Amino acid sequence: MAKGFSDASLPLFLPDGDEDEAAAAPLPGKLPSYIADHRRRLRTRFMEGGATAMPDYELLELVLFRAIPRQDVKPLARLLLDTFGDFNRVVSAAPTRLCMVKGVGDAVVQELKIVEAAAQRLMRARVINRPVLSSWDALVDYCHTAMAHRETEQFRILYLDRKNVLVADEEQAKGTVDHVPVYPREVVKRALELNASALILVHNHPSGDPTPSEADISMTCQVQDACQALGITLHDHLIIGKSRELSFRSQGYL
Repeated sequence: MAKGFSDASLPLFLPDGDEDEAAAAPLPGKLPSYIADHRRRLRTRFMEGGATAMPDYELLELVLFRAIPRQDVKPLARLLLDTFGDFNRVVSAAPTRLCMVKGVGDAVVQELKIVEAAAQRLMRARVINRPVLSSWDALVDYCHTAMAHRETEQFRILYLDRKNVLVADEEQAKGTVDHVPVYPREVVKRALELNASALILVHNHPSGDPTPSEADISMTCQVQDACQALGITLHDHLIIGKSRELSFRSQGYL
């Protein structure tokens, strides 16, 4: 663990903590009042106004309070945001990348990954075991939460039954910053194993631009041909960018 921040797990409620918290240095014993007052004020503002009342660095401070209990966490929050860009990219960053940031240790990574897992689980609960085509906006929101801020490409498949209810959501492959390997035979094989009647393909573009590449279009056509041969419907292929998505169906690629 990098020097400068004390990184340790704590119970849920601790002595609280200030806007002008000093430099990050170990603080023995009781939490100084100026730090405790700052933490108390942030928590009060969050409970009264919610996350919309707070900039990214303050929301990130709230997450870091438990991991780093006796120091000013504002410098680390700002460093994480400077490194990754925004709150979403911080919590979804790979643990290995997070640990490269000075001051980040296991406890910080754990808190951030808990937040990420909670967000994904909440969004997934809105779409799993529900008719997908009648809850399309919720599905797109879930895909954005799970994939929009990843630094490498991820390819996942949503498997639907005869009533277009989502029965499985599985990651099929991970790739690099601009490529992910996809094998149409494996896609349809898994559909048969799940007794799925339809599919939705989803992958992200870490560049932020969801415009499909020639490889994306070619792969989608191969999957569609494999599906048609087995009587499986390919509803769509969504490409998730940072702030918007592209639907192959709506753009005429399918």
